[in-house]
Amino acid sequence: MSVETNVANYYTRRRLEDSILQALSKAQKDLANLTHGDLAALDEFHVGGRESTQGLAAQMELRPGLAILDVGSGIGGPARYFAAEHGCKITGIDLTEEFVSVARSLTHRTKLDHAVEFRQGSALAMPFEKAVFDRAYTIHVCMNISDKPGLFREVRRVLKPKGLFAIFDLMRVGEGPIRYPVPWAATEETSFVARVSEYRDALTAAGFQVAFERRRGAFALEFMQRMFSQMAQGGPPVLGLHLLMGEQTKLLLNNVQAMIQEGVIEPVELIALVC
Repeated sequence: MSVETNVANYYTRRRLEDSILQALSKAQKDLANLTHGDLAALDEFHVGGRESTQGLAAQMELRPGLAILDVGSGIGGPARYFAAEHGCKITGIDLTEEFVSVARSLTHRTKLDHAVEFRQGSALAMPFEKAVFDRAYTIHVCMNISDKPGLFREVRRVLKPKGLFAIFDLMRVGEGPIRYPVPWAATEETSFVARVSEYRDALTAAGFQVAFERRRGAFALEFMQRMFSQMAQGGPPVLGLHLLMGEQTKLLLNNVQAMIQEGVIEPVELIALVC
């Protein structure tokens, strides 16, 4: 099997939509009138959740009507946020067929399918014409992609002149082993955590200029501590990332928290502009 097939298989849960709808009903959400906010606890599959999505958005010079590409869109949480809160038109692409199917369904249920669409496919060979997007972003996706230069060239291809590319990834900032399993991989076979300098070099080679960098380690640790404290007091939430990560959720998150504390990895934002 190819790496991309293994990555897609890792994220596939089977009957994910049923599990999500059951959890939403248990949480007493109105399935006929869902909002993107109702889903935020489970569809923001990255460190910091909705708060980190809002933080990234604040760096992206957004305005209504912009065409934005979501690279590795998952089940669509950030895409729905950008559409609902910023009035943008979002196109998401993701390897995992089940994620794409669930993203479309949840977007329809939140009545945002007029502004958001999803495609199944590879970020290394995207089915889009040249220079069609004003902005692009990727959130906790590049850890699954070894060919970051190829990915960034492809993003550069589909961005318009003066376009902007926002990245929020877990990046290596120190020495030490990656503790597996982690939310993005069970083993090193599909895990490609890279240093900030490697991102910068690959972006520059692809025709971008890095205009902004922000390390979010302290924010991430505070967020995770808050989340673990809430779980200790009230048990696992009805709506949460365990719906995407399964029974090993606590172990996966503990491994990430430990590596951030040890200075091995850190969530980092990069904003790159088309040269």
